[in-house]
Amino acid sequence: MTLALFARLQKRHVVIIRAYNKGPRMADRRPYTREPEERRREALIAAALDLMATGGPASASVRAIAARAGVTPGLIRHYFSSKDDLTRAAFGAMMGDMTDDSTAALLAGGTAPAAALAAIVSASLRPPVMDGGRVRLWAGFLHLVWNDPKMRAVHEAGYLGYRNRLQALIAALPGKADPATARRLAISCNAVIDGLWLEGATLPDHFAPGEVERIGLDAVSALLGVKLPGSCHPPSGGAAR
Repeated sequence: MTLALFARLQKRHVVIIRAYNKGPRMADRRPYTREPEERRREALIAAALDLMATGGPASASVRAIAARAGVTPGLIRHYFSSKDDLTRAAFGAMMGDMTDDSTAALLAGGTAPAAALAAIVSASLRPPVMDGGRVRLWAGFLHLVWNDPKMRAVHEAGYLGYRNRLQALIAALPGKADPATARRLAISCNAVIDGLWLEGATLPDHFAPGEVERIGLDAVSALLGVKLPGSCHPPSGGAAR
């Protein structure tokens, strides 16, 4: 697991596990409320992702997850109907976190569509999104997508969640691309970002600091014909082509 991914899990999820381990015994605890239920579930997902990041999905057995989270295997069954159910939840959590990390930059990107689009492209091509640990997790999950329709549905939801945000920003660019054109351009931009994310995280030593991010901005600008902030590509007529 890379330091970036480990730090993220430690900060956001593993603290939850420790908090529960220090809490009262199950017999002394009050009946569950909605918040503790959700926090416990997130802690189990964090433990599963931690194991999968180092040894792949096969390493995250129910017993291993329980040991990492400091709970009994029976408690896992209280939250997840099966190991497959937990695996799907972990995949969905990872995909959701990546989309959230990419689009969180929109808040600082300004109200202009070009600035907002530049913010999401840049955030997608630098840590914590562009991270070797996340690539390993994604690759391990992707193998399961082909054999499990429910995993495929999780993948589809994650893909469309990110792509649809790109499409909405593209449609708002000067030139007012029609929905069909905005969809086509969003698919193209998403493919460019995915490819750079994969290679940039897998072979980080082959790129100078910030190079992948700059290439992404230039490539998306060229596809759209709009100069995004941070791009060296000149405008060539707007996105509605």
